[in-house]
Amino acid sequence: MDEFFKDSLFFGLFLSIFFYFIGMILNNLIKKKIHISLLNPLLFSVICIITLLAVTKTSYSTYENGAKFLSTFLTPATICLAIPLYEKFELLKKNFIPIILGIISGVLTSLVSVYLLSLAFNLDHKVYVTLIPHSITTAIGIGVSDSLNGYTTIAVAIIIVTGILGSLFGSMICKMCRIDDPIARGVAFGTSSHAVGTSRALEIGETEGAISGLSLVIAGILTVFLSMFFSNLI
Repeated sequence: MDEFFKDSLFFGLFLSIFFYFIGMILNNLIKKKIHISLLNPLLFSVICIITLLAVTKTSYSTYENGAKFLSTFLTPATICLAIPLYEKFELLKKNFIPIILGIISGVLTSLVSVYLLSLAFNLDHKVYVTLIPHSITTAIGIGVSDSLNGYTTIAVAIIIVTGILGSLFGSMICKMCRIDDPIARGVAFGTSSHAVGTSRALEIGETEGAISGLSLVIAGILTVFLSMFFSNLI
């Protein structure tokens, strides 16, 4: 099968869009019945693609040959999150200090947690720096991983998993902790689970989505600067 798809320029692109579309349909069907988002389309498509490649013995390079076109839309898609932020600009100005303090707290919590867990599990330096950008958007996280000489491919996988977990369990955690304020929820989603979490925040409400979009950008920038300090601790 690898030879069959090797010369197909759009094999990986079609596969990614197809399984993501199926995942969206299934997720919406589940939400209509139990009103809970349990099947993340991104997680569904990842599992299906890995399974298909393994069963058909198709190499990753063959899949990536077409799927790489999707990555060109990553940065523009992140920038588009500025639109709901612009619509809620007045709300941002009124709550600027609490939002910034919340983002800083989230970033520091993320970095300190990675540091302490790396010490607890005796991880080496390269694995440690690979984990540092786990909570920031992929567009920024790849650059951070490269600059710190970490395992970039592993960093991307960890970033995606972090986003999926935040998307799946973010609302549940907010309810458990009785976090009802839309601004606080937006900061939580954007700071901890970047663009994937922000897409979930947009489903919850416009305010949550707008603040989450702002949070993921500021959290990414803060992580870039703070990573230079934290990377030297191990």
